[in-house]
Amino acid sequence: MENLILSFNVVLPLFLCIILGYFLRRIGMMDEPIRKSLNRLCFKVFLPIYLFDNIYTTDISAAFNPRLIVFGVTALLVLFAVLMIFIPRIEPENPRRGVMIQAIFRSNFALFGLPVALSLCGEEHMGPTSLLVGVTVPVFNVLAVVALETFRGGRPSVRKMIRGIATNPLIIASLLGIAFNLLGIGLPSAVHKSVTDLGRVATPLSLVALGSSFMFSSVSGFRRQLVIAVAGKLIVSPLIMVTLGALLGFRGETLVPVLIMFGAPTAVSSFPMAQQMDGDGELAASLVVFTSGLSILSIFLLVFALKQLGLI
Repeated sequence: MENLILSFNVVLPLFLCIILGYFLRRIGMMDEPIRKSLNRLCFKVFLPIYLFDNIYTTDISAAFNPRLIVFGVTALLVLFAVLMIFIPRIEPENPRRGVMIQAIFRSNFALFGLPVALSLCGEEHMGPTSLLVGVTVPVFNVLAVVALETFRGGRPSVRKMIRGIATNPLIIASLLGIAFNLLGIGLPSAVHKSVTDLGRVATPLSLVALGSSFMFSSVSGFRRQLVIAVAGKLIVSPLIMVTLGALLGFRGETLVPVLIMFGAPTAVSSFPMAQQMDGDGELAASLVVFTSGLSILSIFLLVFALKQLGLI
């Protein structure tokens, strides 16, 4: 019963923030321009500040786990390769192939995952998750471009990928946090307090923005694709990767980031990227909505199971 209550307490705050965002949109307080501005503000300002502060205050020598980073990146690349082979065999339409592949491997690691890690690990043990976010965010972006461009019929642009990586706020914040940490650059106490306070805004505000994006449009035209991608994202992928991680000896604050990396819902940014690269935008939007909503249940069940097994 104790593990059930703890798992519920991890998920409930996330759920309430998402429900608030949905409610605010329904009553007209979060229209489309506000939602887009809020998403942009969270992605470009508050989440980078939060990530910077996490890494800046982390004992990198203790948190740096090369085995975890190698496992995370390797597992992601293997998953991507399998999907690039498997999805074209079951989906005949190119615009949907890239969207489905992206939806399964690309997680909302920063926006959805960091709050879960914070609830499970506490501030003092956030280091491994924060460092893994910094390493995998550029990998997610590169692989997403490769998948969408491949099934668009073109050749992935290396220049665009490099520019996208170099200008990604989360990557910049991660690198700055590592630099400040390793070089021993200290922030004045007043500045650091402001950074910490601003970073704390990121989680609830991002989840409210996510909730406001929920629009349950008709999905009758791609029900099969939706079921396959949602099941792959929330059930198959996390079960396989978390099991492998546990077998390799990851526990506690080193197993939590594996759970989040592969069990978090599809990244919100996958929808505009799919639109810009001639993917099926309607399917991409529905996958973000359904994986985000159903991940509340899947994350709860996974956390409860891992707690019962004494792995986290």
